[in-house]
Amino acid sequence: MLNLCYIIFFVKFSDQKEIDEALDISLDWVEGMSNIRVRDIPTFIRTTSLDDTMFDCLGSESRNCLRSSSIIINSFEDLDEEALDALRAKNQNIYTIGPLDLLGRHFPEKEKGFMPVGSSLWRSDTNCLTWLNKWEPSSVVYVNFGSIAVMTAEHLKEFAWGLANSKLPFLWIKRADIVGDDSAALPQEFFDEIKDRGYITSWCRQEKVLSHPSVGVFLTHCGWNSTLEGIYSGVPMVCWPFFADQQTNSRYVCVNWGIGMEVNHDVKREDITNLVTEMMKGEKGMQMRQKSLEWKKKAVKATDVGGSSYNNFYKLVKEVFHHNSI
Repeated sequence: MLNLCYIIFFVKFSDQKEIDEALDISLDWVEGMSNIRVRDIPTFIRTTSLDDTMFDCLGSESRNCLRSSSIIINSFEDLDEEALDALRAKNQNIYTIGPLDLLGRHFPEKEKGFMPVGSSLWRSDTNCLTWLNKWEPSSVVYVNFGSIAVMTAEHLKEFAWGLANSKLPFLWIKRADIVGDDSAALPQEFFDEIKDRGYITSWCRQEKVLSHPSVGVFLTHCGWNSTLEGIYSGVPMVCWPFFADQQTNSRYVCVNWGIGMEVNHDVKREDITNLVTEMMKGEKGMQMRQKSLEWKKKAVKATDVGGSSYNNFYKLVKEVFHHNSI
C-alpha cells in the first residue's frame, strides 16, 4: 500500500493468545489508512528494535519521497483514494498511472512478428493457457506465491492436499525453490488424486492466465504486482501474505475492497478446501466475484483515454519534457 507508519513494541508476551490480541489492535490514528491493525503493518516496519537498519532506511526514504519533485505510483485514483489524499496533503505532485499493463494497451503495436516476453527473465509455460481452454468459465483455481517467497514443506503439503480435496481444477505455479530446504517433492498419491484436473508448472505469463475466462479464483501471496493484476482482471482472491507489504495488501483486498478472504498463516488443508470452495460456489464468493468485476471496470476506466491514469501519464510526460527543455 501507499502510506507507511512506524511502530516499535517493547512488550513481553507470555503466550500466543496475548500476541494475537496485540496484533489485532486497531491503528485508527494512521493517516490515510482505515481498518488497519498492527498485524497488517508491513513486516519491515513492525520492528522490535530501535537499532534496525531497514526501519531507519525506510523512514529516511519515505521522508525523501515526500520532498521529491514528483511521485509516480502504479495504482489508480479510485483504488487508493484515501491514502492518496493523505499523501497529497504533503506533496501535490503525485501521479497515479496504473495499472501499467492496462495503460500499455495505448502504446503502438510492436513490429509484426515480435512477441513480447514481459518483465520476467524466467521461461514461461505457454501450454498452461491451452490447458485452461478446456475448462468452463470461472471454474479454475489459479495458485501463485510469486518469485521470492518460500514456505515450509509442511505448509506445501497442506496447500497441495487442500487443493486436491476441493475437487476443483487448479493451475499451480510451483517454483522449484518454493521450499527453502529443497524438500518440495509431493507424494505420488497426490498426483494420482489430481489427475486430469491439476496442472503444475514452474512459471507462466500471469497477466495472460488471470485474464483467461476459465480462471475463477486467485490464491496469492498478495505482492503488489499480483494484487493489481488480480484487480484489473476481475478475479477474487484467497490471500496468504508472507512479508513486506503483503499483509497490508491482503487487508485491503479482504476488507477495504471486499474482493478476498485471508488464510490463517499456519495454514491447514481444511482451510484451503473451504476457502476455495466458498469462493467458487458459495454466496460470499459470488458477492466477491461481482465486486471484483466492478473494480475491473474502474481500472479499465482509469486507463481509458481521458481516464485519471491516462491523464496523469500525459501530464507526467509533459512535465518531463518541460523540465528537460529548461
